[in-house]
Amino acid sequence: MSKVVILGVFVADTAYRAARPPRMGETILGESFALGPGGKGSNQAVAAAKAGAETHFITRLGRDTFAEMALRTWAEAGVTPAVTQHDDGYTGAAYIFVEAGTGNNAIIVCPGVAGQISPADIDARADLIGSASVFVTQLEQPMDAAQRALEIAREGGAITILNPAPAADLPDGMLALCDYVTPNESEAEALTGLAVTTLEEAARAAEKLIEMGASAAVITLGEKGALYHDGRTSTHVPAFDAGPVMETTGAGDAFNGGFAAALARGLDPQSAVRYGCATAGISVTRAGTAPSMPSAAEIDALLAGS
Repeated sequence: MSKVVILGVFVADTAYRAARPPRMGETILGESFALGPGGKGSNQAVAAAKAGAETHFITRLGRDTFAEMALRTWAEAGVTPAVTQHDDGYTGAAYIFVEAGTGNNAIIVCPGVAGQISPADIDARADLIGSASVFVTQLEQPMDAAQRALEIAREGGAITILNPAPAADLPDGMLALCDYVTPNESEAEALTGLAVTTLEEAARAAEKLIEMGASAAVITLGEKGALYHDGRTSTHVPAFDAGPVMETTGAGDAFNGGFAAALARGLDPQSAVRYGCATAGISVTRAGTAPSMPSAAEIDALLAGS
């Protein structure tokens, strides 16, 4: 079985559901609260593992209750942790506001000790990263660590995926290390300066990302699915309707984890995008982030019925 290695951050998600967010200085009553595992990298690792890939996750944790949650989450999903634990800081946490009427969300992330992941930490995991079939990272940990990991993965022959979230300015040469860059609409606009509100605009932004160095771009479009562009062909993959939308918080992570697992399985890029969209389509019908990730059997059943 091919190996997916993911670098990223674990955070404990504290999710508040209410009709609207409070204004500054205001207190409102919410409809519900949930505490659960999150962090983009961790969510993607859970998604990839549940989709059937041998998945390893690189990060830092504190020594606290949230770290125990992380280790339990990975054990249940089948993720192999490659982590160090530290006494001089805390495991990350996130505030998630969920708009009750739509399921849309706004998030504040505090990565804790994972915010101190360094190139030296990455070099210590060089053998693991270099042996990956597919390597994935995001931008919740420091940029220099992400770039170093992409360099090692590229040298080892891995398929490299950068999910540029949260959006940030990228150093020169970083996109050239990426076989795939997978922003959503707002992240694509932040990277390229081009608005992404239609499929045509998404194609233009994807072309710009390729001009900036990426080998191919996959722009996730929420309820519109995703657009794949490699400089020669553009393919729009519609979203899958797996049922009523409950929460969109983990949709992008579900897509990236499913996409990575499909590439590791040997699917062609367009089929892997479709697999990622199916993974996301199921995840939004459930509450939470990591807990919403579907199994390979569920994904395959949705694909077979479409």
